[in-house]
Amino acid sequence: MPRRTELIEGLMQRHPLVPREAVIKEDLLRGGVAFDESALSDSANEASGDIKPKSYFIFSFDHGTLPELGAAALRRPPEEIVLTGGPYELRRTVVSVRVNPSSPYRVAADGDGVLGLYLDGQRISDVGVPPMPEYYRHKLANGKSVMEVAPTIQWGYLIYLTVFRVCQYFGAKEECQYCDINHNWRQHKAAGRPYTGVKPVEEVLEALEIIDKYDTAKTSTAYTLTGGAVTSQIGGKDEADFYGQYAKAIEERFPGRWIGKVVAQALPKEDVQRFHDYGVRIYHPNYEVWDRRLFELYCPGKERYVGRDEWHRRILDSAEVFGARNVIPNFVAGVEMAEPFGFKTVDEAIDSTVEGLRYFMAHGITPRFTTWCPEPTTPLGKANPLGAPLEYHVRLLQEYRATMEEFGLSSPPGYGPAGPGNAVFSVSSFMDSLPAEQAAPEAPEKV
Repeated sequence: MPRRTELIEGLMQRHPLVPREAVIKEDLLRGGVAFDESALSDSANEASGDIKPKSYFIFSFDHGTLPELGAAALRRPPEEIVLTGGPYELRRTVVSVRVNPSSPYRVAADGDGVLGLYLDGQRISDVGVPPMPEYYRHKLANGKSVMEVAPTIQWGYLIYLTVFRVCQYFGAKEECQYCDINHNWRQHKAAGRPYTGVKPVEEVLEALEIIDKYDTAKTSTAYTLTGGAVTSQIGGKDEADFYGQYAKAIEERFPGRWIGKVVAQALPKEDVQRFHDYGVRIYHPNYEVWDRRLFELYCPGKERYVGRDEWHRRILDSAEVFGARNVIPNFVAGVEMAEPFGFKTVDEAIDSTVEGLRYFMAHGITPRFTTWCPEPTTPLGKANPLGAPLEYHVRLLQEYRATMEEFGLSSPPGYGPAGPGNAVFSVSSFMDSLPAEQAAPEAPEKV
C-alpha cells in the first residue's frame, strides 16, 4: 500500500472519534490538491461557464505563485470542491481549494467525464464543484464583477468582503510570518487581474443588491468584513470606523438580511463598542498562535503595536460588548510546528494549543481555526513547504471537541450547520468534527 494512503488510514484507525472525512479534508487543506486539465473550466472568464471559480478572496491559499500554477492559473479551479462516496464512504464534505501541482491528491475526470479525487492512483471519492451562482453573471454599473467585490465562499453561505486588500503591517519586521495578503495583492495586480485595494462602500452595497436579488433561495446567510490591519488611518478613519462604516451601510440598506461579522485586530473596548453600534454581531479578534515566544516571532507587528497580553485582555473585554458566544478569535493551526522556531513534537504543539483553547473557553469564548497553508512567498511557508504533520491536525480536532465538551460549549454562530456531512465551513474541519446536534441558532443574541 502506498505511503500516503497508509498515513491517512492509520490516522483514521488511531483516532476513530475524528470523522474520516475530516482526516482527508485536513490533508487537502494542509498540502493542497492538483488539478488535471480535464477538471478545469474551459473559460478564463469568471462570469461565464457553469462552475464557480476560485476568487482569491484574501490570501492566495496556494502552494505556488500564479506563474507556477500552470493551467490552474489561466483556467481558474473551482472555489471549493465537495467530496462524497468512494471506498471510505465519505459524507458530503466541503473543502476550500488550495492548488498544489505536486500534491499526491489529484482531481481528474474519468472516461465518462465524472470528476473524482485520486490518491496514489486510486479514486477515493467523487468530486462535486460549486455551480456558478446567478449573481456572478451580473456586473456592477462600472463593469466590475460581483466576484471581485463580494465573493461568496462556504458553498454560498458566506459573503466575504475583503474591503482592504493590503495590510499596514508591512515588511519583514511587521508582517505576520505566515500571511501572504500583501503578496497576493501584488501578484494579482502583476497578472493584470482586477483586485481593488480599498473597496468603496457604494460598490459593496451595489454588489449586495445583486446578490440579494438573485439569491432567491437565501443561501447566503452571513457576511464577513475583513482585510489588513489598520495601524494609522484609511481615508481619515481608524480601524473601527473604517470597517464599521461598511456594517452601518449594509445594516441600513439590508436590515437583518445577513449576520454581520468582522475580522479585525483586538481593539480597545470603546472601539469594539463602535463595531457593535454599527451593526456587527460577531467579532473575530484573531490571536493567531497561543505560545508567547511564537506569537512574538510570528506576529512582530501585532506584538509591537499591541502585545500578546494586551491582545488577550482585549479579547476578554470584547465579550462584555458582544457576549462571549459571539467573540470567536481564530488561530492558524499548524504554525506551532513551523521550523526553525516551532515545537519539535506533536505532543508539545498540541499541549500548547489546548492551553490556549482552555484559556478562552473557560471564559465562554470559543476560538476557531484555519488550517495553515504554507504559501511559498511567506517566511514560514518558504521554510516549511510541507506544513505541519497531518497527525497534529487530526489530534487537534479531537482535542478541540473534547475541550468544548469539557466547558459545555456548542458550535459558534455564523458558521452554518455542524457535523460530518452537514458542515460548509471550508478552510478547516472544526465544524465537520463537532456533533450535528451542537449546531447553533444562526441569529446570535444581541447584547
